[in-house]
Amino acid sequence: MLGEACATGRRLTRDELEARRREGERAAGAGIGLRLLIRAHLAAAHEEQQQEPPAVAVRMFAVAEQAVDAFVEGYERAQSNAVRQEVAARREFVDDLLYGRSDPGKLAERATRFGLRLSQAHAVAVAEGREPYGDGYPVARGIEEAVLARFGNRNVLVATKDGRLICVAPGDQPEVLTYFAKQAYAATGGGRAGIGRPQPGPGGVVHSYEEALGVLELAERIDLDGPVLHAADLLVYPVLARDRQAMEDLVESTLGPLRQARGGAGPLLDTLHAYFDTGCVATEAARLLSLSVRALTYRLRRIHVLTRHDPADPRHRYTLQTAAIGARLLGWPVDPARSAD
Repeated sequence: MLGEACATGRRLTRDELEARRREGERAAGAGIGLRLLIRAHLAAAHEEQQQEPPAVAVRMFAVAEQAVDAFVEGYERAQSNAVRQEVAARREFVDDLLYGRSDPGKLAERATRFGLRLSQAHAVAVAEGREPYGDGYPVARGIEEAVLARFGNRNVLVATKDGRLICVAPGDQPEVLTYFAKQAYAATGGGRAGIGRPQPGPGGVVHSYEEALGVLELAERIDLDGPVLHAADLLVYPVLARDRQAMEDLVESTLGPLRQARGGAGPLLDTLHAYFDTGCVATEAARLLSLSVRALTYRLRRIHVLTRHDPADPRHRYTLQTAAIGARLLGWPVDPARSAD
């Protein structure tokens, strides 16, 4: 092609350029390195140069530039298509994996392509930040690179779903999810991560993922502290929330009398939360509420008088603490102004 173009002094035709693009696509599909291919083109041009007079050789380099440019365009186009297809396949796999919408056997086969062996137990961590994140975001790429650089391809998948960051890891490697959570916290400027319990099989990934999501939702509803929350540490909350009617009855019957207090039930309920959150240590609870110990003690006595349950008495404490947890889960007491809206 070079020889003919140089002999006539013409540029490459549209068909010749398209042929070079197709050759570039085929080379990319065959996995041949681009550097090696460019060297081959330059070698062919050099060989042609030696066979042509100097005046013709000058024209030859312009034609060679055309040929190489078209070849690289085809090569890059094929690579871009391959990347898009891989991203689409990965996104589809992540959706099927986390929602359990595919046949378990076929899902397990597809999982090996992405470095997962679903025959063993896995746990899932879900992290969220101040804004949603996608696969192409620098935050998501940085966390994935950090996790894989630390642990390699040890049956680990890092992805995004619905604006959140996801990590799937073997159930016997909790250090992977802990490291992922720390990286997410740093990269998102203080985001929070929920970690589900290890569960076996493809369905176990779905279960663990739903647990991690549930932990994040629970943390938002009842204002739990901490950047990393484990579903295994919070099992009491879904158990209590399972029978909503029974929980509503317990909260109303136990804490309803607090509405009679001056200022309503809110301040005394906050006192119960602080008291139980600090392990029933009055001085710590008072400090948390910015009260004197005397003022806190007075509030605890008022709770005892109104509810007939003494927070300091172990026989009554469990009922009060369970009702206080239920109040958090139910958002009790309801703000009248908010209810009217």
